[in-house]
Order: sequence, then C-alpha cells, then structure tokens
Amino acid sequence: MQYIRGKYRGASRALDFATVLGYFSGLAFIRPDLDTATLVRTAVVVHALDAVLCRVIAGHSGRGQLRWTLAGLILGIWALGALFLLPAKRGTRE
Repeated sequence: MQYIRGKYRGASRALDFATVLGYFSGLAFIRPDLDTATLVRTAVVVHALDAVLCRVIAGHSGRGQLRWTLAGLILGIWALGALFLLPAKRGTRE
C-alpha cells in the first residue's frame, strides 16, 4: 500500500551529479556504492584509457583517430562499444 500512496522513501530520490556520472561511465553497474570523489577520479582514469583504446582501434580500422579519441574521452565505454560494432573501412592497412 505504501507504493500506491507515494510514501515510499526511495521513489522520490532526485538524480544528482554522482548518480548521473555513475550510470554514464558505467561504474554504477560495477560498484554502485562509490563515494563521489572516488567515482569522479575513477571515471576520469577510465575515460582517459577509453580514449587511448579508441585511438588505437580507430587507427587500425581506418577511421579518424582524433575524432575517436575525443569521443572516447567524452563518451568513454559507449564510444568504445560503438567502435567495436562498426565494420572496418575498406582499404585499411593490414
């Protein structure tokens, strides 16, 4: 009954910066109880590593390295996933 009346405490929780960053970076799926400072530091490191991986994979698949590096830095694991799903361009080096 408390769900119908709206008295459930967790139902009205607003999204804060840490929650949005946690889900955007994917870290909330791995460890949802990180404090904000640790979450921000970890997200920065993970996004930097994703940018490096995007640059390497884009170079091998014949795509623009700078564009994919910036996409990896901003979008993180989501850009890396998109890059993995795209087919390699024709005429790439072997």
